[in-house]
Amino acid sequence: MKRIRLLGVLLAIVVFSAVRVPSSLAQSSDELKALRKEVESLKQGQEAIQKNIQIIKDILTGKQPPLENVSINTDGAPFLGEKNAKVVMVEFSDFQCPFCGRYNTQTYSQVMDEYVKTGKVKYVFRDFPLESIHPLALKAAEATRCAGEQGKFWEMHDRLFKNQQALDAKEMLGHATVLGLDVPKFQQCLEGGKYTAGVKKDQEEGQKLGVRGTPAFFFGFADPKDPSKMKAVSMLSGAQPMSAFKDALDKLLNPPKEEKPKEPGLDKASL
Repeated sequence: MKRIRLLGVLLAIVVFSAVRVPSSLAQSSDELKALRKEVESLKQGQEAIQKNIQIIKDILTGKQPPLENVSINTDGAPFLGEKNAKVVMVEFSDFQCPFCGRYNTQTYSQVMDEYVKTGKVKYVFRDFPLESIHPLALKAAEATRCAGEQGKFWEMHDRLFKNQQALDAKEMLGHATVLGLDVPKFQQCLEGGKYTAGVKKDQEEGQKLGVRGTPAFFFGFADPKDPSKMKAVSMLSGAQPMSAFKDALDKLLNPPKEEKPKEPGLDKASL
């Protein structure tokens, strides 16, 4: 009888252990999954920070990607200047970017006066909102397009760059009022996200072209076979001084003449 009781106790211990072990393992497994999820979240956060740091570095250094067979679509994009100008300048910009604001308040008017208003250069604007660091930039870009429906794209463009501290949705209605727009129509356009996809399409094309920071500028010639495209020759990034734009544009407007090869013959000095 004692042996039977002892075997019963041992069996109970074994059964109890068999029941408890899987529960412990399940708990450890859940903790491991939670830990892995936390590590992955931290990794994604670190990657986002590194991406933002790289964007800022590119803006500060004016990093330029190599331009080889680069063609930029300008069809439907807002522009200033002579429609059929041979030389074209394309800007990718962000309305909340301080460097874009600096360019527009310090250099933009000089480019306009010297090259665009004189008919030498066609100036094209494309959107490139850096949403990760400028959360108001996307809607600001949409606002200019909604204003463009009423013929006030460039007026809204200029106003937003001069008032970069007033870019939230409520303040957009104030800008529309000042510009004399049909405010209900403007509001419906903006809140309905009519141009969200169009702005993001600009951004995607900019990324394919190597744009990492804003403002980014491409300089080149209108494609004679397809007027809706521009063959890019050079590129600038960041709030560069006027001298940098002058150098880039003058090289296109007045390319250096190739020296004619000398005709074979005797050099008079050697006679």
